[in-house]
Amino acid sequence: MLLADTSFWQLLLKQLNQTSWLEWAGFFSTIACIYLAAKENIWNWAVSILSIVISALLFFQSQLFGDFILQFYFLFTAFYGWWFWIKRKKESEKPIVTIAAKHWAIAIAAILLLTVVLGYFLDRYTPTNVPYEDGFCTAVSFVAQIMLTRKILENWILWIFVDICYVPLLIYKQLNLYAVLYAILVIIAIVGYLDWKKTYREQTSS
Repeated sequence: MLLADTSFWQLLLKQLNQTSWLEWAGFFSTIACIYLAAKENIWNWAVSILSIVISALLFFQSQLFGDFILQFYFLFTAFYGWWFWIKRKKESEKPIVTIAAKHWAIAIAAILLLTVVLGYFLDRYTPTNVPYEDGFCTAVSFVAQIMLTRKILENWILWIFVDICYVPLLIYKQLNLYAVLYAILVIIAIVGYLDWKKTYREQTSS
């Protein structure tokens, strides 16, 4: 595994010595917003806005243009999610929902379509050397974010999957600190899924 490679950790330590305050800010703000989302804390949206702006700058510098563009979408959904969570909290005592198999089919189809479209666009119009890899991770994140804003339980399954996919991509792009970040996000997403599932069961049984 890449994370077990001695050269990776040596490179990571070297990178830590050269890490800018912007990267550290992105590192901690991203962990904070995902943790708050896992705990159903509405302030995750406020923290995520800071994380989004920082990530946009870093992804642009690394020529991960799909993820750079994705941050603008995240910024919009952060404001929408904030509003929707406030509205849902006022209107319903059962805010977490789940989806059926047919909705999964729609989500997967949307991911595949977005991957092809984004991959083609990135390959043709940007200098990136990972167009379809970047496009795929962007597509999964796009769908997962929609599900998160609507408080759909299964959003965490997609986040777990895509965060795992991001780790080797970020290592390849020499964003090793962010590779570690996404490895941590996998753990937080697993905790988020288990917490939300527990809450959902409590809601449905009450």
